[in-house]
Amino acid sequence: MNDMNLSLSKLISTLVRLPILPEIILILSLVAILVMDLLDRQKNTKLLYKIFLISTSISAGVLLYQWQFPIFLEHFQTSNFNNIFRFFLLIRSLLSVLLSADYILCSKMALAESPSFELAAGLAGMVLCFANDLVTIYVSLEFLALSSCFLSGYTKLDIRSNEASMKFLLMSGASSSLLLYGFSSLYGLSGGQLQLDAIVGGIPFNRYAPIIYLSVASITVGTAFKLSLFPFHQWTPDVYEGSPTPVVAFFSVTSKVAAPASFTRLFGLIFPYLSNEWHIAVGLLATFSMIVGNLIAVTQRSVKRMLAYPSISQIGYIMIGVLAADSENGYASMITYTFIYILMNLGTFARIIPFGLRTGTDNIRDYTGLYMKDPVLTFSPVLRSPSLGGIPPPSGFFGKLYLFWHGWKAGSYPSVPVALVTSVISIYYYLKIIKLMFTGNNGRSDTPITSRQNSLVSPSISISKSSLEIAMIIRALASTLSGIFIDPIIEITRNTFF
Repeated sequence: MNDMNLSLSKLISTLVRLPILPEIILILSLVAILVMDLLDRQKNTKLLYKIFLISTSISAGVLLYQWQFPIFLEHFQTSNFNNIFRFFLLIRSLLSVLLSADYILCSKMALAESPSFELAAGLAGMVLCFANDLVTIYVSLEFLALSSCFLSGYTKLDIRSNEASMKFLLMSGASSSLLLYGFSSLYGLSGGQLQLDAIVGGIPFNRYAPIIYLSVASITVGTAFKLSLFPFHQWTPDVYEGSPTPVVAFFSVTSKVAAPASFTRLFGLIFPYLSNEWHIAVGLLATFSMIVGNLIAVTQRSVKRMLAYPSISQIGYIMIGVLAADSENGYASMITYTFIYILMNLGTFARIIPFGLRTGTDNIRDYTGLYMKDPVLTFSPVLRSPSLGGIPPPSGFFGKLYLFWHGWKAGSYPSVPVALVTSVISIYYYLKIIKLMFTGNNGRSDTPITSRQNSLVSPSISISKSSLEIAMIIRALASTLSGIFIDPIIEITRNTFF
């Protein structure tokens, strides 16, 4: 009996330390959701989304336990750097699933496909964060892109959603072709090596400099499409505007987590001898992204389209931390700001989703006089919009201050002043919405309120609006108060590079 207990204990210990166990849990939950949807004719929404929430929470708990056990395998390499971004993706899933469920129930769309695609995309993003060879990176990146494409076309009867899905598919295919060309060049020059560390030792940089430069350019352009960096950002506003609002929230966060993590490892490991070249190129892309994103956002009338352009500028801010290339503070500033951005941005969409469900519009003008109709919807952006704009004292100010300071110390002299100026510009269009909420009535009748249902109960049971309001308040407080605890967050993220 003692031997059996000892063997069982060793088996559990080995299983818990399995580096891909969090991803395995998500795969099992994905299969469970699909099977339950096929077998349950009554479409029990409560069960489907509880499976999503429970499995994601367990996966996050396992990942936190594994944090102290860095493991290296042939195709995967876990470290604090990778685990942080995997954990961010799990946080994104937990924060966004409830709002997407409410949206789907109100829109009367298929129930199981949304959590299935979100799980698949989150799974691909987590694998992308710690993939250690070119094939795994490419396959996980394409898996993430295809899942995102299906989500953008989720409302099949909406012609704008179909258009967004088609544009996303075409742009993603073009960027993938360039990325694959760069990968194939590295594969050939290194003598058939796939692992990132082996490629560095196998490439004769002095003999094949022109081809290596072409490979760097192809990979840079391919990843710039995924990151929505200027001038490869054209698909982002159209896809944001045509996609369902919860899907837009998914896009705005997931790409800011998985893609920078993969980009940092890919360029930091393979091209250390060309750091000056790709630093200059990416620095220019990031600088123009900040300028174009903030200037064009001022002119937008659609809320979703307006938020698309700040997402372009936000990735420019995040790239400042990547370019700092400091394993103690540079990457820590990037990771810290990414975490704060997740809370701020998901909180912003927590306000937009219920407003869109009630009014059926995303026009900025329709927010006029909102404080008279719904004080909670007004309270949420009042706390969060200053944080997105970098106004003190919310957390966004401290995150940007830490990021820009270490970017300046690392020598990003052109990018940091541009980031400061464009951050001031962003305050205008964030505060413009707040001003509209408190400035009179828009001349229309009271905003129609559609019936909404709780995402975790049967669709036949209607409830009050308190669940969405509580979710908005929690996100608003989290994105605001995280600035108070920024020192512990920074300390955790230091010395996390692979």
